[in-house]
Amino acid sequence: MIPTVAIIGCGNRGADVYARHLQEEGAQVTHLVDPRAERLAEVAARLGVPPEHCFADAAEFFALGRVVDAAVVATPDGIHTDPCLKALALGYHVLLEKPVALNEAELDLLLTAEAASAGRVSVCHVLRATPFFREVTATIRSGRLGRLIGIQLNENVAHWHYAHSYVRGNWRASPPAAPFILAKSSHDLDLLRWWAAAPPLRVSSAGGLFHFRPDQAPPGAARRCLDCPVLDCPSDARVIYGTRDPHAWPVTVLTAGGRSLRSALEETSYGECVYLGHNNVCDHQTVTAEFAGGVTATLTTTAFTHNNTRTLKVLGSHGELRGQLELGELEWHDFRSGAEPMGTEPMGAGQKSRVQRWTVDVSGNHGGGDVALVRDWLAFLRGERAIPTPLAESLDSHRLAFAAERARLRGTVEPLTVDR
Repeated sequence: MIPTVAIIGCGNRGADVYARHLQEEGAQVTHLVDPRAERLAEVAARLGVPPEHCFADAAEFFALGRVVDAAVVATPDGIHTDPCLKALALGYHVLLEKPVALNEAELDLLLTAEAASAGRVSVCHVLRATPFFREVTATIRSGRLGRLIGIQLNENVAHWHYAHSYVRGNWRASPPAAPFILAKSSHDLDLLRWWAAAPPLRVSSAGGLFHFRPDQAPPGAARRCLDCPVLDCPSDARVIYGTRDPHAWPVTVLTAGGRSLRSALEETSYGECVYLGHNNVCDHQTVTAEFAGGVTATLTTTAFTHNNTRTLKVLGSHGELRGQLELGELEWHDFRSGAEPMGTEPMGAGQKSRVQRWTVDVSGNHGGGDVALVRDWLAFLRGERAIPTPLAESLDSHRLAFAAERARLRGTVEPLTVDR
């Protein structure tokens, strides 16, 4: 079986990631939807989709009736729900980009629609498909750590990535975009839910916008980096984009549609000073969550890091697992195997090392998660495996994020309802 797929939303994720991997893995991308005529034409030419199968409006595509096996919904954050509901009404399976909704009430609409449809929704939580995090999960499930007690997860956004996406980019203001913890960390909250293997019970959160504000601007800063005399600014767009591969993200976001990098820095938000005040989302936030079964977890998402990576500690009654995604490094400390030898002293006869270190291949976008997610979804479409993650479980990450943002703004501990 060769699945046929429509791409609704031909941005970076929809066209450059999912459509590309779908074709590489044997699917046929047959229909495209995007309101930008130039982008639509560019993507259609690249993927070999005929003009009569390209639509500026999703309503025109859905009016065709059932013409494909499945749809990818990768529209802007605020308009994910409606095309997903329309796709489910036609019985399509849907690969739905996160965040799936900006309104918590829409989560229940999706669950109700899926229950009434022959189609099933797979949320693009690509980290579940990443070999590194699958190895973390396998270690937890193996019992080597004993009883799972706690999780400490850090999403190190990297100062330049934060400036690109959350000060200059589409996610810099909420509304209309999702709150920072939902837009950036629904992946991470989903990992916590996965590892806890239970729904969340309550959550608290603290954080704010500490640095990327007008009062933090260096003296003499100009409105655009091309005109700015400040040469040691860590968010200088001339450096962030001028020193990276021009054919890869994030530079390709600026040059999409044939625009030059110079004109993007002259004319778009990507060339603006990060201290203008056009953004309002957090640049540092910590979430504490308790799950049914007693596992507690903390997630810190921050702009103030050098590396763009995730680091973690998984705390068990009989061991600790440490990891860093960027390097693919994992380290298991076994509390049961005696004292770790000091210095260069050799271990005694029969003594076991209490530390095991190993690495996992993390090549590819999201540590290999993008292509792995597409492979898993295609295997589901072909009937070779069950759906990667049930929608109700995927939505727990969003319920956590909405509750965390309420807790941050109110200074409260927010309960979450467990009804399954």
